[in-house]
Order: sequence, then C-alpha cells, then structure tokens
Amino acid sequence: MENKSLEQIIKARLEKLDKIRELGINPYPYEFKISHSASGIDEDMVNKKVSVAGRIMSLRNMGKAAFSNIQDQSGRLQLYIGRDDVGDKLYSLFKLMDIGDYIGVTGTVFITKTGAVTVKAKKITILSKNLRPIPDIKEKDGEKYNLVSDKELRYRKRYLDLIINPETKENYVKRFKIVNSIRDFLNTNGYIEVETPVLQPVYGGANAKPFKTFHNALDQEFYLRIATELYLKQLIVGGFEKVYEMSKDFRNEGIDRSHNPEFTMLEFYQAYADYNFMMDFVEKMFKKIAKDLNMKTISWDGHKISFSKKFARKTMGELIKEHTGASIDLSDKKSVFDLCKKLDLKIKKSDGLAKMIDEIMRRKIEPNLINPTYVINHPVEISPLAKTSRDGDTNFTERFELFIAGMEFANGFSELNDPIDQRARFEDQSKKRKDGDEEAFPVDENFLEAIEIGMPPTAGVGIGIDRIAMLFIDTRWIRDAILFPTLKSKK
Repeated sequence: MENKSLEQIIKARLEKLDKIRELGINPYPYEFKISHSASGIDEDMVNKKVSVAGRIMSLRNMGKAAFSNIQDQSGRLQLYIGRDDVGDKLYSLFKLMDIGDYIGVTGTVFITKTGAVTVKAKKITILSKNLRPIPDIKEKDGEKYNLVSDKELRYRKRYLDLIINPETKENYVKRFKIVNSIRDFLNTNGYIEVETPVLQPVYGGANAKPFKTFHNALDQEFYLRIATELYLKQLIVGGFEKVYEMSKDFRNEGIDRSHNPEFTMLEFYQAYADYNFMMDFVEKMFKKIAKDLNMKTISWDGHKISFSKKFARKTMGELIKEHTGASIDLSDKKSVFDLCKKLDLKIKKSDGLAKMIDEIMRRKIEPNLINPTYVINHPVEISPLAKTSRDGDTNFTERFELFIAGMEFANGFSELNDPIDQRARFEDQSKKRKDGDEEAFPVDENFLEAIEIGMPPTAGVGIGIDRIAMLFIDTRWIRDAILFPTLKSKK
C-alpha cells in the first residue's frame, strides 16, 4: 500500500465499490439504527446484543476471520468478524472494506483472551465507502505514530485532524462547554440574547479596518461588522437593561498567533452599572467557566494560573513603575517620551501621548501579566466610547482590559452617554481617518441620534471567545481554537 500512488489507491477502491454494487449492496445507505456508542460498551455487557457504527481505523485479516477497530465520536471499539458468524456474502463484503470506511455492526459483546471488550458481528452493513485514503496511523505500546502532525494540513483539512487526532475533538468539545457556561451565566443574571446586523452601513465600536461589500439591490456599500457595540447600546436606549450577543466579527487586518480576521466576540451591556461593577461581574464569569470545566487552576504554556484568588486591578502608572522602575506622570507627554527613549521603543515626538503609553504597555508590561490582572484607566485618545475618569483627569477614562497569560481577554468601560462629548470624540476619530489612520472609525449619526434620545448610565464589556478557548485548551495559537481558521489560498 505504501508504494502505491494516490491515483492507484483511488482506482483500486473504485473497483471495490463496483464489486460491492455487484453484490447487490448499496455502499451509501440512508440510515443505521445504533443502540450504543463505542465508549458505552464495557465488560458488564457480555452476551448483550448491541448495534454500533463508526469509521474503520484498523484491519487485521486472518483468513476466515478478522479483527477491526472502529471509531465514533466517543472513542474506539474492537470488532470481531467471522465468516461463520456473518455468512459468505457479508464476509465477502467485509473483504472489500478498507481503513476509512464507515461500517455498522449488530452483534454480541464478549471479552477476548487479552481482555479486550469486543463486539462479535452477526450482521455487518457498509455505511460509506472510503475512496480517498486517510493518513496511515500505527500504535505501539500505547504510542501513536504517523499522525497528522503538519499544522498547515491540520488547519486546511480539519476533518483529517479530527479523525486522526481525537484530542483535537476534545478541544472543541471544551470550547462548546465554555460557550454554554457563559450563556448560562448571562441568562441566569437576567440578560437577554439578541442579534444585530452583520452588514452595517457605518462600521464602529472598535479601532479596526473593516471588510467592504456591496448590496446590488440597494445599490449601496456595506461593511462587515467589526463590533456589535453601537447597535447593542441602541437597545439600551430603547429600554432593554441587560443585553448580550455572541457574534461573528470581521476585521481586515493582519493574521498572527492571537488574531484571525473572522472571530467570535461576546459583548454585553447593563444599564445603571459602571466599570467597577463589570470588573466584579467578569471575574465571576471567568471563575464560573473554570468551575464548570473543573479547572480552577490551569496550566498554560508552562505557567500555573489560578482562578481562586481575586483578580488584580492596577493602573497603567502602577504597572509601569512595577515593571520598569519608572514613576512618571502619564499626563506629561515629555516624561512619557523620555521613558520610551530610555526603554528603546520606536516612537516619534510627533506621536500622541496615548500612542506612547500604549507602546510601553504592549512592549514592556502586557507580556508579563500572567495571572488575571485588570489594567485600568486608559488614555482617552484610544478610548473614544468610554467616560473620562470621575476624578476629573480628562486624559484618562474608566476603561479596563483583562490580561491573563500575557493576552488581552476582555475590554470594558463605563460607557460614554454624553451625546455632545461623543460627537466630539467621533469627529476626532474621523479626522484621524482623513489623516490616514485606517483603524479610526467614522461619525455614526444614527448612533449619535440614539443617545441624544437619552441613554442611562451603562457599563459594557467585549470578550474574545476564541481567546478564552485558547486559554483553557492551553495553546498559543488562535488557529487551534477555531475549527476552520482563515488561511491563504494554495494556488
């Protein structure tokens, strides 16, 4: 088999397909009744009649009998197929089967001399004939060999990854449990799940470059949403007091280990709350996820991260002093510029204060924030939708970002509900766009009109679902947390 070309293997399997049809058997039937999963069969079921199905993962022919392992979603199960048990016709059918075929078996459970739980087939049914071989996999002393280990192949052909590497499937089961835990938490706390447009005439809610599209019937350009924020806050204006959306968002930006152009984002908003409330709320959410997964302490990239302690809350100034030793006034541009030079950061005197502070944080602080830490009070220039600090310093806002394992997981703030201040911030963003900043967003008159109607004090949060999955499955690569990540086309 190893010396045959792919074309030869496919040709041989097509010939087997013809022979199966010559036996009067449909190789692609419509259904099969299953009584048990592979993992649901154990030594307590000896002599019990069962009906199982799965993909053939190994074959050991011995003349008038054969052993085979099948794999379903729950795991693997050994089968024994004997000519005397299934009859000549069905045994001839079995001889035409290959690794990769789907098979259904009705039989009885027994234990082999080696102690393996096995189903002795009384009847076999082919459920799907494999034409293109799956990668060969061998096991010895519990170790697997010849796995689908090429990352690029695993991402492009996720179905092969799922077949050969069952732990991959477990990662996405864990992601499913994370999403369920979050929904349960929000629903239990009185939130209502809503849906907002993916196609938006004006994009906003984040600093990001959008994807453009065109609606032919309306003769109008639209953008794929970069965030759901501005629509969700319109619902707060309309009288909803607690809303959330688990959405697909799209940003036309670079791809790296923690960014994918298409990603899943959770955003939720609560009237009459502020960012202090939301930090407590988000902490409870993360602790609930960890509890539901039975992972109060997790291992991530060699670090032990505990969710049992209270999440730290530190200002940018406190963190800069802690990690660089410099105690400076972050409202003083010259002091911040001098520190950037001292830290050998690439900035210019013409750069804004916020950009300089952001560069210090990204390069020198954030990678060191391993245990859960809220970074609070961000510069107003990079927080156009957040209220300024209530202590009167208009250079900074009531905004937090939650960092765990050196990555940002949540971004929240006391929402700006002053329509005059909001318009000024939008106009400042619009000016930056005209000056070449593709990530600055335009003035959204529809949203401004909404908050002119009146929006109550509100707090909101955005959380990356893909990154939460990364954290709990212990991977540095977002592609490992997304079933079908965005990849460059192979020409």
